[in-house]
Amino acid sequence: MKKVLWRDFILVAFGLILSSSSYQSSLDKSFSQNPIPPKQSESIRYETTEQEQSIIHTVKISHNSNFTVIPEMETELYPITNFANKHQAIAVINGGYFDPQNQKTTSYLIKEGKIVADPRTNERLIDNPDLTPYLGKILNRAEFRRYLCGEDIRYDITFHNVAPPNGCQLQDALGGGPSLLPQDTSVEEGFVAYSNGEIIRNAIGTTSPNARSAVGITDDGDIVLAMVEQKVSSAGSTGLSLPQLADFLSTLGVTKAMNLDGGSSSSLYYQGETVYGKLDKEGNKVQRPIKSVLLVQKNHLN
Repeated sequence: MKKVLWRDFILVAFGLILSSSSYQSSLDKSFSQNPIPPKQSESIRYETTEQEQSIIHTVKISHNSNFTVIPEMETELYPITNFANKHQAIAVINGGYFDPQNQKTTSYLIKEGKIVADPRTNERLIDNPDLTPYLGKILNRAEFRRYLCGEDIRYDITFHNVAPPNGCQLQDALGGGPSLLPQDTSVEEGFVAYSNGEIIRNAIGTTSPNARSAVGITDDGDIVLAMVEQKVSSAGSTGLSLPQLADFLSTLGVTKAMNLDGGSSSSLYYQGETVYGKLDKEGNKVQRPIKSVLLVQKNHLN
């Protein structure tokens, strides 16, 4: 009888130790500084990189994974979480440019080979006399593309007016800009303009730190989604400039990259959690509804 009692006592004590250990483990996880749970796999990976003025959130999708990166849009502006829930996406990043006043696009979006969002239909863009000198460049900005080449899916970043490669059909495209890698095309895309050596236009503050979003492609064909989160600071604006963002993407092996809408639009969703990039004057996160996104879906065939 005594042996049985001692055995029961030992088992209960051992159970309490395991329970305490499990509880402490859950506490450690709940106090993690990582805002997104590290649900990782070999084919898709989320990471954060902390710098002096920013936290850079990246999602890398392997070229041989069973995930596809595609653009989506809505007729109205919606929170990034709405896109994720509607399309059952594992990851989503904010997409192209739009006019918050009339909610119309200022970037192209192509789905299944057809233009579904056309900046030429935005009268506030087309009829703006201040933009008339730059319209040709604005309507030929960089876009992230998905091709079907035989039975293979390929991704690229190129200008809107560039024809697809021989043997390939353009499936989807999301306009943004400027291209960041292999070179900055801010001038070629009408974001920046000079006169007599002086800057007379800098539409998105390319050289100033800010919240940013971008998409990149490595030589192996991996896709990298990057979102720059501002840090609270009394020293002034935080975040990254576009040259700094390009430099960072290069360290990840990215050789082609395109800037996406930034500032208050910058946001990234990954596996049920969302991070916003922009801070207001009080240091609060800005959660702005958006027009379009790039989303990562599993087993999307075409």
